[in-house]
Amino acid sequence: MASIVRIDDEVIDTEDFVRVLKLTGQFESLVEQQVRDRLTVIAAKKLGMSVSADEIQARADQFRRVRGLHRAADMNRYLDAFGVSLDEFEAFVTDTLYQEKMLAEVGRDEAVEAYFKLNSPKFDSVEVSHIVLESEGQAREMMSILADDPESFADMAREHSIADTRESGGVIGKVLRGSLKTEIEAKVFNAQAGDLIGPFAAPDGSFYEIFSVTAKCPATLDADVASEVRRVLREEWLAARAQEHIIEAR
Repeated sequence: MASIVRIDDEVIDTEDFVRVLKLTGQFESLVEQQVRDRLTVIAAKKLGMSVSADEIQARADQFRRVRGLHRAADMNRYLDAFGVSLDEFEAFVTDTLYQEKMLAEVGRDEAVEAYFKLNSPKFDSVEVSHIVLESEGQAREMMSILADDPESFADMAREHSIADTRESGGVIGKVLRGSLKTEIEAKVFNAQAGDLIGPFAAPDGSFYEIFSVTAKCPATLDADVASEVRRVLREEWLAARAQEHIIEAR
């Protein structure tokens, strides 16, 4: 096995490194990212996308500038330290450019607009605040207080909530669908502005949460929503590409 680092007489090799990645749960995510990157490059090439020598050079120059590798000798020493050849570095840069071009195509403005028109309710949002309490009794009592005096929600949050939002009066802010637990989300998005919802118990009963819906925001294709649509488009596209190949863990 190739060594990665030596501490006195003790060598940490690639086998040690992979073992730690697996035991800490990082290995699977790294493999998944590698698969996603490779699928993207394959798809770009199938579509006939190209990467020019000028683009590769510009990206390589950017790589060097960011790392302060201003001379060719500095770059060579940098690559040598990692055991990476110039050809391998160029392949890395080329693949990165293919990935960027392919994902830019998947998330182009026209695709975002078309997806949004068909799926705009998915991107509705609500503005919410919450109060988190330690016991069901406290939560029930708080619901009673707020039912009589809804305007006191922020003050009650500052005084009684155990959440890290207490200083802001319990304000969470705008949330999109998928940002809350399923059972909470359904009730929050079906509520009207001004509604009080809860209490919801944690799975282990360690806390109880009360929500106040302060505003409902029908989806508009702003920068935040466009970014989320692009993320969804990329995920759906990658899932479809994965179905086209045989992918086996080794």
